[in-house]
Amino acid sequence: MTNRRKTRTVMVGSVEVGGNAPISVQSMTNTHTNDIESTVKQIHELEALKCNIIRVAVPDVKTVKCLGEIKKRINIPLVADIHFGHNLAIEAIKQGVDKIRINPGNMKKKDKLEEIVRLAKDKGIPIRIGVNSGSIRSSNGHDEDLVELMVKTTLRYCEHFESLGFKDIVVSLKASDVQKTMDAYRSIAKQCDYPLHLGITAAGAPDDAIIKSAIGIGGMLSEGIGDTLRVSFTGPPHQEIKAGYKILEALGLSESTDAEIISCPTCGRCEIDLLNIVNEVKKRLPSQKRYVKIAVMGCIVNGPGEAMEADIGIAGGKGVGFLFKKGEKIRKIPESEMVSTLLEEIETI
Repeated sequence: MTNRRKTRTVMVGSVEVGGNAPISVQSMTNTHTNDIESTVKQIHELEALKCNIIRVAVPDVKTVKCLGEIKKRINIPLVADIHFGHNLAIEAIKQGVDKIRINPGNMKKKDKLEEIVRLAKDKGIPIRIGVNSGSIRSSNGHDEDLVELMVKTTLRYCEHFESLGFKDIVVSLKASDVQKTMDAYRSIAKQCDYPLHLGITAAGAPDDAIIKSAIGIGGMLSEGIGDTLRVSFTGPPHQEIKAGYKILEALGLSESTDAEIISCPTCGRCEIDLLNIVNEVKKRLPSQKRYVKIAVMGCIVNGPGEAMEADIGIAGGKGVGFLFKKGEKIRKIPESEMVSTLLEEIETI
């Protein structure tokens, strides 16, 4: 993997973003933020899934007044998502949020935008300048190249903030088009040292969004670009956290405490019911205290080699399989006993 891009460090509450800090995983609640009980409950659920930073929508004055109470009752940094009202951003900062996310293009009055920046500087609150393709297009028409427009506009906002003495900036440039998003991040990564928040916006339902996000977010991370991320799904946010960590784990950027099951694609050489065995193992796995790599392989071609690389594994043959443990072949097992034997051995690990 490419060495990670060097950035300045920004503190979001107690979470360090950028520099040498671990890549943080974020999400956004889908409750009505003014429903404090439901919002806090959902945030606690996300905390349990190792969400590092949580963002909430702030559409109106009634909602912004709830932020202080929410902040008091959660354990991770709280980010206020503001789009149009500068007064909402001002009040969110006064409520004690740990960061605000704004799209400066949605705030038309320069003096009001500068009021937000100055107050954030006084209070030590970072700002994420969050630009997305939809807002850029609606403000600038459709003639200019989207990637160039997103990067140029974002850097202009950053320069404006810096001119006011404000430096605690995190940047995001999101589009629903994966390639354009990646091109925008690649371009801006060469032109600044701000931490970058990665994501593919409007990525769709989980089945589609995980593919787009794995390519877009994973591709950027593999190039050393990115300091914090959100996998955006249509639906409850809990899966976003799980998917974010799966992407990090696949790249070796986060240690898993869950079991990883590797299994081969089935082909004409497979002579056991591999899919059923894998599904049964997944369903009956005990709660893991640490990472365990489990191989369930269906034939003798690649199976033994892959199984030997795992902590524990089975390589199947015709109605039977060989149990491997830490690279050593242990014994032959009938197909009917594969799942129970494997689970018993996992328990000993």
